[in-house]
Amino acid sequence: MSPLALARALGMALDAVLAFRLRTLFVSLAVAFGIAALTLIVTAVDGANRMAYQIVDMFGPDAALVFGGNIKKRAVGERTQTLTEDDARRIRRSLPGVSLVAPMRAKFDVTARYEGRTAAGLTAVGALEDYTRAWNWPLAEGRDFSPEDVERAAKVCLLGDKPSRTLFGDESPVGRTIFVNNVPLLVIGKLAYRGFTGGGGGREVDDRVILPLPTLTSRFNLDRKFFVGLRVKFSDATRMESQVAALKAMLRELHRLPPEADDDFTVLTADEVLAFLAMLKGGLMVFLGVTAVAALAVGGFVLANLFALSVTERSSEIGLKRALGARSSAVLAQFLFEAVILTLAGGVLGLFLGLSLGQLLTRLEILTIQFSWKVFGMALGGSLVVGLVFGLKPARQAAALDPVEALRGGG
Repeated sequence: MSPLALARALGMALDAVLAFRLRTLFVSLAVAFGIAALTLIVTAVDGANRMAYQIVDMFGPDAALVFGGNIKKRAVGERTQTLTEDDARRIRRSLPGVSLVAPMRAKFDVTARYEGRTAAGLTAVGALEDYTRAWNWPLAEGRDFSPEDVERAAKVCLLGDKPSRTLFGDESPVGRTIFVNNVPLLVIGKLAYRGFTGGGGGREVDDRVILPLPTLTSRFNLDRKFFVGLRVKFSDATRMESQVAALKAMLRELHRLPPEADDDFTVLTADEVLAFLAMLKGGLMVFLGVTAVAALAVGGFVLANLFALSVTERSSEIGLKRALGARSSAVLAQFLFEAVILTLAGGVLGLFLGLSLGQLLTRLEILTIQFSWKVFGMALGGSLVVGLVFGLKPARQAAALDPVEALRGGG
């Protein structure tokens, strides 16, 4: 076909799309749902990849987290308080390659107050000196804990970004005294914004107050013998596998576990976190992928059936065009153009629907999405494929109509 004929077929296709509005609405909506699911898949997977790298960056490739109790095999009622101060001391002094050991202890749902302003639901975390180095978490301003702060159980704290904004807005919190569950604490530093949700109950890591560990245990009456966990950093990140194996062997020896007994602790590294996230991402892709394919197939079948009915209803129109000299290829092109226009319109609608749904799920902290231009290309490409594949049969049916029979209404 000549470019002029294609342009004429495209113009007639646009007129037909505008004339049959109900058909346009049904087909566009059917395709839009499939494209919305496809958009959600791509943006959610990209968001999961971004979050995985953020977690690894926060976790650190040179670090391991040790938790009390066997998370993977723990039986009901099995105790989780298995890590002691002696464990931390022996690991720090005797395990080769260790550069830092930071005990972990926390009290949840504390409240901070400052001059009539209140920040509730915070997490009070106990730490030793060099907290920011231990957790790869830079300060936005102020200073970190010193050995003297820890030794004398000083009433000082580091403030997370969220409670800082709640209590002080855009002003600096450093040098101010806040009350955490009625305990006065001098703010000596503000942690940089992390923007990540994790831990039990979907707690935000920015929603915390950091205290010297002795201050936390004494002021909040916490158990001083056991730790929830230990963060162990190694000097050589390339030897993590052998160093983690040595760490596990030392803990088993310290806890006097017989060879046949399971570990009474759990060691997590960045590689294990990535493997777990990859498993979650794979499950998400399968679930949303099946949903997207099913929705696109439904949209395609709606298109094919409505176009098949349209061919019958418009048989007189088709016969008149053929009688006036239109070629079967022109009729085929017009119907294919109609199908593609409808599915592309549904694709654009589905793209915005998917992005809107993704933003809602992100705000509800169910998913984290990441927009990229490949989403736009995949949405339009998927719409185009649906239009061509499912619109081809009715288009060929229209092009194959006999002009005389079509004029008689026998299409």
